[in-house]
Amino acid sequence: MKKFLFMALLGLSLSVSKAHAQWTVYDPGNFAGNIANSVKEIATAGKTVKNTLDGFKEVEKLYNDTKKYYDALKKVNNLIGDAYKVKECILMVGDISEIYVTSYKRMLSDKNFRPSELAAMASGYAKLLEQSGESLKELKSVAKSGVLSMNDHERMQTIDRIYTTLREYRSLVSYYTRKNISVSYVRARERNDLASVKALYGNTASRYW
Repeated sequence: MKKFLFMALLGLSLSVSKAHAQWTVYDPGNFAGNIANSVKEIATAGKTVKNTLDGFKEVEKLYNDTKKYYDALKKVNNLIGDAYKVKECILMVGDISEIYVTSYKRMLSDKNFRPSELAAMASGYAKLLEQSGESLKELKSVAKSGVLSMNDHERMQTIDRIYTTLREYRSLVSYYTRKNISVSYVRARERNDLASVKALYGNTASRYW
């Protein structure tokens, strides 16, 4: 699958037509579909692995295997119209995955959380990831010209809706992360141990969520 994703991304960067604002050779739906499958694997692993740092390594590996494609996609900067929106949708799912993997890994080292709480957090993240993946699956079905029963205007409207939905999911993941970490801050303050929590999650300037 890695080879397929690389070739698909290569096709993405070579096939954009500025004149028509369409992806004339590469089918962007294939790329979105494969990213959706990767997100589903991450979500499934997040629900099934033990909530320990060792158990989380499989989730982290799955994300790192996909991250290189997000990074490469960021370098494609000559897209316009619906092609640009499709790219941004995919990258937002990358943001959601990154916030989950990076922040939850830190939470697993946080002594202010009980195992049952960590399990509940993992379930919440997995649900948001799954919903994001479903949005990408829908994107796959409409991101190309010639979709049956849908003209270009309707297709672009659908892509805009998916874009808005994924922005909401990204905001939800950020909010969910902040709320979880705020619990740790409250408990650390009660134990007079704020320094360790700040060291774990970073200061305000360095936070990405």
